[in-house]
Amino acid sequence: MPPGPQDQAQGNALSTKDAHTAFASPQSYGSALAALPASGTAKDNSLADAQAIDDNAVDVGSFHQTGRASWYGRAFHGRKTASGERFNMEALTAAHRTLPLGSYVRVSIPATSKWVVVKINDRGPYARGRVIDLSFAAAKMLGLQHAGTAKVNIEGLSRQEAKAAQAEMLAANSTNAQ
Repeated sequence: MPPGPQDQAQGNALSTKDAHTAFASPQSYGSALAALPASGTAKDNSLADAQAIDDNAVDVGSFHQTGRASWYGRAFHGRKTASGERFNMEALTAAHRTLPLGSYVRVSIPATSKWVVVKINDRGPYARGRVIDLSFAAAKMLGLQHAGTAKVNIEGLSRQEAKAAQAEMLAANSTNAQ
């Protein structure tokens, strides 16, 4: 479900420094993040709660889909997702109608070079004409937090591909932050 106007109006433009906060949750990415500085309101640089992609991740390497993405955030923050996890709007997660919970996908915007790897941990979107609901953090990394929706490509990832894409995403963010 897309955010209301009040959520969109509060969104900030993405900076690579802000992108690091997207990794600061248990649903986010692994131990390599501990070396990255966290940004946000607190001066806490610890990413001890982050977990790596594990061997329980479902392989959806042959999945491809194109469609419209939206995002959800503050109104759902803290609620239980279909996977049983609590929704964290700052984690790189998404809702999809059919992909297995716990699988990873790369979501990219064809018009730009922006992409993000997200974990599917919820069901949705329930709005007609949409194929994926991204967390606020994922939407922010793609630069669609103000637009609300965008045309995206979704590419399923195997565990190995998800780990490699995660490393590439981290390297790109740490290079851009310097």
